[in-house]
Amino acid sequence: MHLPKEKLKTIVLQAKLLTEAELNQVIAYAKQENISTEEALIRKKVISDLKLGKLVATSLKIPFVELSKVELSPPVLAIIPERIAHRTGSLVFYKDEKTLKVAISNPDNIDLLKMIAHKTGLQVEAYYATAKDLEKAFIHYKTDYQKLFKDLLSEDRSQIITTAAHDPPVKKMIDLLIETAQREGASDIHIEPRERDFLIRFRVDGILRDILILSKELHDRVVTRIKVMSRLRIDEHLSSQDGKISTKVDDERLDLRISILPIAYGEKVVMRLLRSKAQFSTLADLGMSKKDLTKVTQAFKSSYGMIVCTGPTGSGKTTTIYTILKHINTREVNITSIEDPIEYQIQGANQVQVNEKTNLTFANGLRSILRQDPDSIFVGEIRDNETASIAVNAALTGHLVFSTLHTNDAATALPRLFDMEVEPFLAASTVNLIIAQRLVRKICDKCKMGVETPREELLKFFPEDKVSKYFDVNAATEEGKPKTKSAKKSKLIISKGKGCKFCHNSGYSGRVGVYEIIKLSEDIRNLVSEKATAETITKQAIEEGMTTMFEDGLSKISQGLTTVKEVLRVTKAVE
Repeated sequence: MHLPKEKLKTIVLQAKLLTEAELNQVIAYAKQENISTEEALIRKKVISDLKLGKLVATSLKIPFVELSKVELSPPVLAIIPERIAHRTGSLVFYKDEKTLKVAISNPDNIDLLKMIAHKTGLQVEAYYATAKDLEKAFIHYKTDYQKLFKDLLSEDRSQIITTAAHDPPVKKMIDLLIETAQREGASDIHIEPRERDFLIRFRVDGILRDILILSKELHDRVVTRIKVMSRLRIDEHLSSQDGKISTKVDDERLDLRISILPIAYGEKVVMRLLRSKAQFSTLADLGMSKKDLTKVTQAFKSSYGMIVCTGPTGSGKTTTIYTILKHINTREVNITSIEDPIEYQIQGANQVQVNEKTNLTFANGLRSILRQDPDSIFVGEIRDNETASIAVNAALTGHLVFSTLHTNDAATALPRLFDMEVEPFLAASTVNLIIAQRLVRKICDKCKMGVETPREELLKFFPEDKVSKYFDVNAATEEGKPKTKSAKKSKLIISKGKGCKFCHNSGYSGRVGVYEIIKLSEDIRNLVSEKATAETITKQAIEEGMTTMFEDGLSKISQGLTTVKEVLRVTKAVE
């Protein structure tokens, strides 16, 4: 829960941070991105979260609290239950014999403060905390999921279950499971039947994490309830089914893509969470270097041609393309997409959902889109020869086309198009840029530490010249001067995460991209026309200055963003 928009608007104008016209532009941006006005002010770099919090507290004449600097106690936090804390944007951070101190993002919520005072019989003092700070502090709620779900199911044990659609305890459990996954930042929920029980896991930052184990007798009830919610056949147990659930968590619309697959011990369910408030701010925020960013910007400023994004499932391809589409999305252009599924809504774009039942395939949809007077077209994925042919011809006839392919690196995208019967001279004429990418986990900022590492350790995995390039440099002493090479260091400082409650003791929090980007120069176009191998194209691209994903990963290690282990995990096999 955030501070009311009108009150925040008054505070910003009184502080003369922006003119009214500028503030209205920020508010319009917030509406377009489906985020709060506070978040928009921070993203636009008008003010930092901390300074905004202090400004609001001063204007409201209440004390400000920075929760990241306060030691939070689970028994004190428990005064406001976790679900209510999330819903109301509040938590108790201090308690003595007479007083409770409550951090709250909307001090106008007098009813909540009165309820806490009535419940505890103590005097309540309200402190202002930013919604962002509160969200980070909620991690201190130490939830025992096993106990929580067990208690929830036992609440309604006496209730008679009459139909599959009406199963109150399981309904509550699934609602809570979705809420929990959303707050934990999970991208997927896995419900996996085993011989004697079933396991629930969350995928967070690309890694699966066990959440709880429940009895096997409950499994069928859970699957049935999910089928009912996603309007799938509850009497079908031997074939795969796909569906969709739309719900709301903490005032945010959440779409879940449902996949059900029969395996050895029953039906496995995977629920992909698609958030309406997904952030597509800038390509630099995704981890793209300045050099690569320049290549991409030049490519999407072109009025025609093709930009292809490659990588395995879950490597962030769609996020990269959506971020580019956000940059070019103005009232002067017509952006139309054909996707399966539509993962995020882009206001102002015309997004088409593939529907095999009505023969609305990628190829047929793309044909129809070309009759809709588009400027830019996003083809969710090139899967077959027909779609590839139409997409290439669209790029050849004055449209800017974006698409994705499943290949291991940038250069392999071109032979993949050849396999789909795209003529080499057509690929050479239309493809402007190929982006290959992976996602690596970022080191947790809360527990980051530098570790002295022998140079030889890094040389086991990375070439000497690359290690020297990123580690043997001196920072510029005066602004504007480039970094200079220094003597080889026998020991290097490499960052790692120690592990803390904020990152679930993993040492990682969030993800960042590693990229390799081929801009098709005249020499590379000639190689493509001659149907050169991926190895030859890669060699030429490196000679022209391409940074490989492996090298980009090393760059991010030197910046303290990720670890050697993470880069090796996503870019190459390690024996």
